[in-house]
Amino acid sequence: MSKRIFDIVASGIGLLLLLPLLLAVALWIKLDSPGPALFRQTRVGRFGVPFTIHKFRTMRIQPGSDITVGADPRITRAGRFLRATKLDEFPQLWDVLRGAMSLVGPRPEVPRYVAMYPVSLRDVVLSVRPGITDPASLSFRNESELLAKATDPEREYVDVVMPLKLKLAADYVRTASLAGDVRLILATLGALKI
Repeated sequence: MSKRIFDIVASGIGLLLLLPLLLAVALWIKLDSPGPALFRQTRVGRFGVPFTIHKFRTMRIQPGSDITVGADPRITRAGRFLRATKLDEFPQLWDVLRGAMSLVGPRPEVPRYVAMYPVSLRDVVLSVRPGITDPASLSFRNESELLAKATDPEREYVDVVMPLKLKLAADYVRTASLAGDVRLILATLGALKI
């Protein structure tokens, strides 16, 4: 079975099975704070092509940084739970079904961070569809708490966290297999706090 067929089948089944939960979460977000249930943002996809990623909205609608640090005051009550359980990522199953993402692949970044990628790693990481999960997602599951400890979270992300994530992403791309993807999906599901 090819990776794309696996993505279509698994994301389609996931969306069907999770539909009641997704609708309930969307309603909770709408009741908890003003604004849309979904958060949309431009990310960089395969071959550097921009696409719109979908997540459940976990923050109030107000300007701020692209990175979230610790107990960011923009995070809503519902958002705290959704972030802790990673339920905010579930709408990305739609992004997988429509072909913009894969279940497993390097996490997609916003354009301004991709512009900082070293060329050698950029070409490798962007050679595949970005994913909902990957080894870096598991290693940096508590990234916002890690950044909260830094004196300059933005600098810490750019100088320390992003290079480590890029290395893990490139290593994944070079050794990717369907069996490895299944193991990463199972590890991700095991890490969920639902």
